[in-house]
Amino acid sequence: MTLTRRRFAAGALAVGTLAGASRSADGVIILDSTWRAEGGFRAHLALADQPQFASVIALSSDDGQVWGSGSGTWLGNRQGRARILTAAHVFNRDGAADDYVYRAPDGTTLQGTDIVFHPLYNWSNAERTGYDFAVVWLDGPIDDAGPPPALYGGNRENGARIVMVGWGSRGIGSVGQKPNYYTTPGKAAATNKIDEVMDAVRPVPKSGDAGNWLGVTLRRESEGAERLDGILGSGDSGGSAWIRTVGGGWAICGVNANGNGDTYGAQSWFARVSGVRDWLNATVPGLRFVS
Repeated sequence: MTLTRRRFAAGALAVGTLAGASRSADGVIILDSTWRAEGGFRAHLALADQPQFASVIALSSDDGQVWGSGSGTWLGNRQGRARILTAAHVFNRDGAADDYVYRAPDGTTLQGTDIVFHPLYNWSNAERTGYDFAVVWLDGPIDDAGPPPALYGGNRENGARIVMVGWGSRGIGSVGQKPNYYTTPGKAAATNKIDEVMDAVRPVPKSGDAGNWLGVTLRRESEGAERLDGILGSGDSGGSAWIRTVGGGWAICGVNANGNGDTYGAQSWFARVSGVRDWLNATVPGLRFVS
């Protein structure tokens, strides 16, 4: 199914900007009603801490003084070195793997050594949100994130509920992201229903939207939102969106890539994993795709 009603405006939230690339802290924007009922983000922190999301890790751009410059998801180890899936736009066009350090779940800090960007990404999220992928090689393994996660290779994302996971700053739908909402460190998660799917555009256009993305909208409970619903916050980039598979397990269906705001009615978009299966398999041999 292809939907094309999304349009980017100049200056749209590519979720945070620094030195020409989007590099703010990760977070989620949640419902006011849930924030009041929970006395904060407790339910969203608990959701992120479920074991199936243990592979979502924090990035730091200042050698670990502050964590949450970006997020990534551990895909597994190969030859004793961890592979991390993240968003290309958290790096500058000439960025390197060691622009960040990477924190394993047990707190170990690892260095980035190599990076591969998706060849169709051009650092314009108005055109290439769907190809906002990077894979980073680290200088050692990650051994405390559970089994390597599955990736989603099916085509039934439209209408499915997902869980988006990331680190850092947070907010609520009525006022958006504010520093005072970040009171408890740690990764947070939110749910939502995918209401837009755009297939890859072939041939790839020289300009304009190349497709291959998933979208969600922040709605109020009166508009059908569920209790833990939310959208991406500023810089909630490189984290992952997860979908329930036919067998009941969880798989990564998207990478947190873009958004156009942080209040009710705003939308967030994810680079669609199922559309780059061949590239991912070539970049990280041994991945497990499910549907």
